[in-house]
Parts: sequence; C-alpha cells; structure tokens
Amino acid sequence: MNISSDMKIAVLMGGTSAERDISLKSGAAVVEALKNGASNVCSIDPIEPNWINQLSSVDFVFVALHGTFGEDGRIQGLLDLKNIPYSGTGVLGSALGMDKLRAKQLWQGVGVATPAFYKIDKITDFRKVIDTLGPVFVKPISEGSSLGMSIAETADDLCSAAERASKFGSGVIAERLIKGTEYTVPILGQDVLPVIQIETNNSFYDYDAKYISGKTVYHCPSDLSNKDLDIIRALSIKAFESLGCEVWGRVDLMRDHNGDFFVLEVNTVPGMTVNSLVPKAAAVANITMKELIFRIISLSLVGSQL
Repeated sequence: MNISSDMKIAVLMGGTSAERDISLKSGAAVVEALKNGASNVCSIDPIEPNWINQLSSVDFVFVALHGTFGEDGRIQGLLDLKNIPYSGTGVLGSALGMDKLRAKQLWQGVGVATPAFYKIDKITDFRKVIDTLGPVFVKPISEGSSLGMSIAETADDLCSAAERASKFGSGVIAERLIKGTEYTVPILGQDVLPVIQIETNNSFYDYDAKYISGKTVYHCPSDLSNKDLDIIRALSIKAFESLGCEVWGRVDLMRDHNGDFFVLEVNTVPGMTVNSLVPKAAAVANITMKELIFRIISLSLVGSQL
C-alpha cells in the first residue's frame, strides 16, 4: 500500500519501562528514516503532558516503545479504542509475546520446542527446580533487553537470581539452560529476513553484550546449512504466528549441542537503531532502513483494513 506524503505519522518512543533509553534511540532512528522519506512525522513520548491528546491529529502511529506499555498490548488497546492504525502486532499477540510464561505454555500446547521451565513464586522449592532442570536461566516474565536475567546453577544461586529478576516485573520464570549457539530470526510480513548468529564472550547475550561492550559478533548470514535454515525458519514462523503476532518481529532461539533448536521468546517491537538486529538483517537483504520502516507501515495499514 502506498503511503501518502501528507500522512501524519507519530512515532511513540521513550515511555516509562526499564527499556526507555533503548526506545528513545529506536524512535529517533525511525523518525530519521521517515523524514528521509519526506513524511509528515512527529515524535511523542508517553511521559509528556497531554500526550494522548496529541494522538488525535495523527493518521498512523509507529510504536517504538519497548517493554511494558509498549509491547504488552496496552498501547495497542488504546490506539484501537481511538481507531488509529499502528505498526505491528495487535493487543492479544503483543500481550502474549510479552508474557514469557504464557507464551511458553501456549508453545507447549502447539508443539513449538521451548526449554522446560518453572514459574517461580514464594513457595517454589529451589532445590527441586535445579534437581529437575539442572542449571537454569532466570528471567522476568514481562521484560526485555535481557534486563534482570541471570544463570543459576545451585538452589542458592536460583534464590538470588529470582530476587534480582523480581525487580523487573510481577513474575519470574526459570528455564532449562540451553548451552549452544544463539540465533535470531527477523520476520517481515510473510518473509523471513537473513538469520543472525550471535557470538558473545559474556556468559550469555546480556544487556552489556547487546548495548555496551561492543565485542559481540553478529554473523549474518549465519553458519547454518540450507536444511537447518528451513528448520529454524519454519519453527520461528510457527512460534510467531501461534501467539497471534503479525507484520514484523523477531524470534530468539538457542541451538543445543545435539543440533536441536529451542525458541526462547518473541519480540513484537524489536530495536530499530542502526546497530539493532532487524536493521542488520534487512541490510543484508538489501533493504535500507527507510525501506524497512515503510514496509512495516504498509503491511500494518493493510492489516488494519482487513
């Protein structure tokens, strides 16, 4: 669908989540790309006074809010109520994608491979979790950018890790630690962009490895054979669509030493800075940042009219 030059597009960025700083960078990159495309664009930060009233004059909203209120379905619900079309996944898919516990429960039901897990609460027997799963990866149920995540190998480790993770949301899960190679699969419409293989010297792909150290290596295209690429693409699309996600996003996976892939999570509003993973994959596919943004908008507008 063509995007008219007089269409007023608002980029929602910033917000109040723990990922605010990354969201501001993503939003700035989107604004710059849209300005290069001669669009009528403005930025709106939900911490601003009367920000909701500012939405009344726009024709489309590009959601660049990461974390809570941006990816959990709430801003999508507000925009639906105001009848304003917006980028990406709707209310249900956003809520499920953000909720790692319910996403994994749904994947178990539809046959998407994901690491075994426990929900951690006040009565959890930490020793039983470790005895059952072995070393675990502990994470907040509803947060991104690897915030609050850590590895636990003992019951005492798990107790400490759960306490750290609980500071980033209302719940915590511990999933079996998959030792192997991490991959991410960007999805754009019905297409899978080039798969990225992530190599870090950190114990896992944490916040430091993503945004600070500068030592993480991204292999795109990845080292996967054509057969393995078919497998990881199909698994990623199934994980993505089973949650009701649409338009665009990113699926993160681990491959264990047996060669099996396991879905970790789905991101419905991935980072959009020039160093983020979806733009990296798009560039390998000869899609510029401006083209990527306009494709997301076009696909979202088509979906909003169905």
